[in-house]
Amino acid sequence: MSTKSFLFGIILLGLGVGNLGSTLHSSYADNTPAEGFIALGTEPFWNVKVTGDEIVFSSPTIDEQKYPYSEPMTGLGRPADVVRVYPLQGNPNGFLILKQDKSCSDGMSDNVYPYSATVIRGSEVLEGCAKKR
Repeated sequence: MSTKSFLFGIILLGLGVGNLGSTLHSSYADNTPAEGFIALGTEPFWNVKVTGDEIVFSSPTIDEQKYPYSEPMTGLGRPADVVRVYPLQGNPNGFLILKQDKSCSDGMSDNVYPYSATVIRGSEVLEGCAKKR
């Protein structure tokens, strides 16, 4: 391989890596119907309901907060059901992340859920489990 070919390959690789961030943000779950989810966590107790219309966060200590539904982002090159990231519109640092998990337990019951859930609300990070509605 010539030096020019090698350098050209490195430049192309760099361009691909440089565009990865913008591709990740625009990698939405295309052609996936809006599915409902229920996510919940303990200590502190919280839950999130995802419907085709809205995402609703509630907790015994925090007033119910509603966010408009938006299509989830997915992992680049992954099926939509492996990981979903729902932006909480109106909360610039707000996200609901659902990831397939073989056995997520809520820690309070014998229930096992097929998804782990992470809610990020500003500087607050809550972890729990989720299932399809």
